[in-house]
Amino acid sequence: MNRINQKLKEDKKLLSIYFSAGYPTLNDTVSIIKDLEKNGVDMIEIGLPFSDPLADGPTIQASSTQALKNGMTTETLFTQLKDIRKTVSIPLIIMGYFNPMLQYGVEAFCKKCQDIGIDGLIIPDLPVDVYNEQYKTIFEKYGLINVFLITPQTSVERINFIDSISNGFIYMVSSASVTGSSSGFGTEQTDYFKRIADMKLNNPQIVGFGISDNSTFTQATTYAKGAIIGSAFIKHLTKHGNTKIDTFTNSILK
Repeated sequence: MNRINQKLKEDKKLLSIYFSAGYPTLNDTVSIIKDLEKNGVDMIEIGLPFSDPLADGPTIQASSTQALKNGMTTETLFTQLKDIRKTVSIPLIIMGYFNPMLQYGVEAFCKKCQDIGIDGLIIPDLPVDVYNEQYKTIFEKYGLINVFLITPQTSVERINFIDSISNGFIYMVSSASVTGSSSGFGTEQTDYFKRIADMKLNNPQIVGFGISDNSTFTQATTYAKGAIIGSAFIKHLTKHGNTKIDTFTNSILK
């Protein structure tokens, strides 16, 4: 069974952390992953930096830009992660844009992910229909879960279609804005979380965007299986480097 599916079966709310590979410095990637696991994180999204990150807010964009300046590439990331499964057992997901994957070769990329022990991919700009028609069989061949995003504006029909072709979790974007741009959730977002929960989808939901502390983590996971923190963790890395990760995770999970 894929590590993501195993983790989703656990009787707890899941904390997933996103960070840009190669940030703050090029070779921080592996040590950050190890520290996050050691400090209670359930799942990690490793951002593959891209020069035109449409869905990312300024904090993640800045970290992605710096990582590229540091020398991060697809091949560099794969090299950094080649022995990751000797020490890390939690699910690892690569989140990035389709262009670098296409340049690398979709099948070659998926095979490399399988070889090093990546469990899933989040590719926000890969349309659901295109994935279903052209790439689903390749992802499945290499045991990779593809995670799709929904927003408050996604139609019921679309959500049901995404649910029908998913085999892990659904990334529930808390609002229509870019990442890192809100603080706390209002009634509108809470109603949206409940509305999706009431649909009784086959795949559990994990909320992303706007989660930065224990309060927003608790709000986001009232109706969902887990929550993803990105911008707030990157701000921590910007301030402290790859130290005091325990302080950050403890503040979320207290």
